[in-house]
Amino acid sequence: MKQGLTLWLAAGLLLTGCSGLPVPREMGDMALLRTIGVDARGAELEVTASAGRVEGGQQGEGEPAVTLSARRESLTAACLAMQGMSSRHIFFGHVDQLLLGERLAERGVQPVLDCFAQDAELSLGTRLWLIRGAEAGAAVASGGEEGADVRLATLQADGKQGDAPRSRTVGEVYTDLLELGSAYVPALGLTREEPLTGQGYGVLTAGGLAGYLEGDEAQGLELLAGRLSRVAVGQTLGDNQVSVQLSGGRARSGFELQDGELAGLWVECRAEGRLKEFSAPLSREEQETLKIRLEAELRQSVEAALARLQEWRTDCTGLGVRAALLHPSQWRRVQAEWPQRFAGLPVRVEVQVTVER
Repeated sequence: MKQGLTLWLAAGLLLTGCSGLPVPREMGDMALLRTIGVDARGAELEVTASAGRVEGGQQGEGEPAVTLSARRESLTAACLAMQGMSSRHIFFGHVDQLLLGERLAERGVQPVLDCFAQDAELSLGTRLWLIRGAEAGAAVASGGEEGADVRLATLQADGKQGDAPRSRTVGEVYTDLLELGSAYVPALGLTREEPLTGQGYGVLTAGGLAGYLEGDEAQGLELLAGRLSRVAVGQTLGDNQVSVQLSGGRARSGFELQDGELAGLWVECRAEGRLKEFSAPLSREEQETLKIRLEAELRQSVEAALARLQEWRTDCTGLGVRAALLHPSQWRRVQAEWPQRFAGLPVRVEVQVTVER
């Protein structure tokens, strides 16, 4: 009898998650949420969730997006409150997009990410976005009848093509905050013309929001992280108009020592280029000129990003941790005070670009 009761309780725990209630066995009794937005409201959190449009299946063919909102002291409590707002069981296991409002980022996002790490129903593989200058709830509602998840999925694909910031998962950001003390997050803005547009990256710390990187600084950040998006670059070589698509990227770093003491940091970034358009075949001299120009432009982007990160004392791409692989004993001596040391170190940047036809 005791063994049977134990098995029954274990099964009940496995069937509970963020909702705190047993999951129905029939899919038709469930509302499958896809997008969650979290905003700071004083000491409380306001959570807005959307199921998105469903074109077929248990939620009804062609149904418009279902949006729910609740304000409580924690993410878990708000999710529980949503359960009383619907006749269906609110299921969070399909959530694949998490939006954080700017005011929440300024206060600190750790409690929200802790919930994702600890809750069996939520996934660390959920894509994470920071809503710049606006509220996450408004971003969720901006999807209209289609649901914000449609636009977010497009942005996720565009990020790989260089048309939006590269997406990151909750797990990636959560790990960086724990191990590096800071993390970069793709930022989105709300405009009347086009809801949810890419606006670079926000940099989070344990204390809140350090700031944003856009344009060349955002590109430099991607190079430092070894995650350069595909981007087309135009160059003029005499009468020849050339277009090069840059992508890929790898980054290495190490310490520069003087008399056994830390004197600086070196960073080496690599990118791959492919000729997409040219009005005439390139000579060897033109190919070398193109390579030198691209490397110089990317080096400037990396240096701009580094200057901003050093200003904020945030090594959110883990340059120190990577340098530790080459200099473990030196890293042990500076690890405890690395943000302060990083801010004042001279950094030597090298960029290598390989261009293929």
